[in-house]
Amino acid sequence: MNLAVIGSGYVGLVTGACFAEFGVKVTCVDKDAAKIEALERGEVPIYEPGLDALIERNVKQGRLSFTTEFADAVQNALVVMIAVGTPAREDGGTDLTYVDAVAREIGQCINGYKVVVTKSTVPVGTSYRVRDLVLEELASRNEEVEFSVASNPEFLREGAAIGDFMRPDRVVIGADDDVAAAIMKDLYRPLYLNETPFVETNIASSELTKYAANAFLATKISFINEVSNLCEKIGGDVQAIARGIGLDGRIGKKFLHAGPGFGGSCFPKDTRSAAHFAREIGETFQIVEAVIDVNDRQRLRMVDKIEKAVGGSLSGKTVAMLGLSFKPETDDMRDAPSIEIVAGLLDRGANVRAFDPVAMDEAAKIMPDITCCKDAYECCENADAAVLVTEWNQFRMLDLERLRKLLRRPVMVDLRNVYEPRNMERNGFEYTSVGR
Repeated sequence: MNLAVIGSGYVGLVTGACFAEFGVKVTCVDKDAAKIEALERGEVPIYEPGLDALIERNVKQGRLSFTTEFADAVQNALVVMIAVGTPAREDGGTDLTYVDAVAREIGQCINGYKVVVTKSTVPVGTSYRVRDLVLEELASRNEEVEFSVASNPEFLREGAAIGDFMRPDRVVIGADDDVAAAIMKDLYRPLYLNETPFVETNIASSELTKYAANAFLATKISFINEVSNLCEKIGGDVQAIARGIGLDGRIGKKFLHAGPGFGGSCFPKDTRSAAHFAREIGETFQIVEAVIDVNDRQRLRMVDKIEKAVGGSLSGKTVAMLGLSFKPETDDMRDAPSIEIVAGLLDRGANVRAFDPVAMDEAAKIMPDITCCKDAYECCENADAAVLVTEWNQFRMLDLERLRKLLRRPVMVDLRNVYEPRNMERNGFEYTSVGR
């Protein structure tokens, strides 16, 4: 089976490389000629553990290729996956400009039966929108070509995307005809034979499943952050509470980690898009609206927490930020909590030094007023406080004695609850965490 993946960003590259690993012949398409040329040289534009080796292996074995030639890739494929960006609009809705452009281009070159699949996270109704745009282009050509549309949302976690694709919790396939459903199941046959759960449903349900999943996970994060705020008032321990409720099988222990709130390319955008979609159809997604509000406030609470830790005023103080990416094992800075925290610190007169293992280049573009450092220890030298923002593994076993001597004051604000309060106090730190 031949597969064309339109869009060579995060989702497109991981999807294309993993299907190639299954033995499918995959062509990844992108209009950015420089990106395609870099990929052909073996240069992967994103940081994702294991992806560069996966791409290299499948290119060498002839199953994976990259091109700017849209029509050739589509015409030679049975399945065409749309994996282009779907950025957020200012009103919280989803900008479908790139999806629309791809749909029209498919309509201009389609030459036989295809299954056109929306892989990008899109609002309910987008697959039918794609169908209608393809039909419009076919009508302008005075041609009739049979094709199907389908929805196949991705559930990839940055930093663990390859494992998520190869060993998924489930595969969701939304299709309104048996032929498209059968082709999609055949595409995923290696997983089907390994007894991966498959959810086969209609297109609208499939599209909404992705939003429902991300909204629910974001709800768990905002919920435990609200609990952490209560703990700080009463002297409670949010980690003990998270364990106490997480061991209940109906709740589950994942996504119950208090911190500075969720970020990244999915949760912030998808919660706002879900809320916007609900309003558009005359409903109010009240829980999700509250989740968004809690998350926004949580980031500002972190600035207050840092200010209090350095004595009540940030003016003229130097703050060392350890970690900037929205989560470990990625260089993704999209909607990272660190962005708002740094902005808040700068607004209150602080100087900000920062180090992140892989996100420094991207962070420097977004936050030009920070001082970029080569490692955690250089970052903390003569700082008034060390702030642990992203729980990279290398920050979990810092040399505390060295750190204490480097800091102007032995202050650590741990926004990820990596360290134990009593141990930090024994090591001479004025230690602040979240909900403990």
